[in-house]
Amino acid sequence: MGIVEWAKSPWGQDVPIHIFWYLIWVSAIAGLVFLVGHAIWARYFAKPEEFAPGPVQVQASSLPERVARHSLAARMFHWVMAASMFALLITAFLPKVGVKFAWVQWHWIAGIVLIASILFHIVHASFFMDFWAIWPDRQDIKDAGNRLLRALGKPAPPPRRFAKYPLENKMYHAAIVLTGLSVAITGFFMMFRVRTPLFTRNPYLFGDMTWGMMYVLHGLAGVGLIALITIHVYFAVRPEKLDITKSMIFGTMSREHYLEHHDPERWVAGPAE
Repeated sequence: MGIVEWAKSPWGQDVPIHIFWYLIWVSAIAGLVFLVGHAIWARYFAKPEEFAPGPVQVQASSLPERVARHSLAARMFHWVMAASMFALLITAFLPKVGVKFAWVQWHWIAGIVLIASILFHIVHASFFMDFWAIWPDRQDIKDAGNRLLRALGKPAPPPRRFAKYPLENKMYHAAIVLTGLSVAITGFFMMFRVRTPLFTRNPYLFGDMTWGMMYVLHGLAGVGLIALITIHVYFAVRPEKLDITKSMIFGTMSREHYLEHHDPERWVAGPAE
């Protein structure tokens, strides 16, 4: 079994047409294996977090009881994007596992919502937020190396507390950016192959090879999202992450969680709006 399914064009050329759909199950099982493996590791093998004292010490009494973390606009983007991604996965893959329904219209509508939310987020993050807060910096890399050495039983200084986003959040963000943009960009052009009120249908916009590679990339990114979303939901409901999850609903996190996990020099706490 391969990854890409090929076919002959009318001119006898071998062209890719899409991925093999068994990859749906590969991605789903990979997500579940990670979930089970991490749960076992966290329950029986993980050590309590230990952080180095920060260069800036903050008195709890000087902080608001609830620390602002996500604005209303950021939270609305997150949940609109989440709803559109779930709709895209359901409409794309249920027909592939035997559930038959008229899925094409709902799929491209969800795609338009995803594209619009991504465009909004790019503008919002670039001009109204700290754009670099979600990207790894030198301190993240240094701390990750120290954590690895300590996990292997080798001497290393304890890591500093996190900035606004822990490194694992930043790494996940990078992965979801790559897959989300791949799905959105290829999906936008693929809408020219179906009838919508938005564009004039034009299946000849690209050649067979380009269309084929576009379908393959769209499919690979789509099945990758199954594992990524499974992992995201798993961490969202873990007890130690609930304060972060609640902040995506209510916009704030507790002062205690902030002081325990975050470095006030790397992320200055602000009051709730």
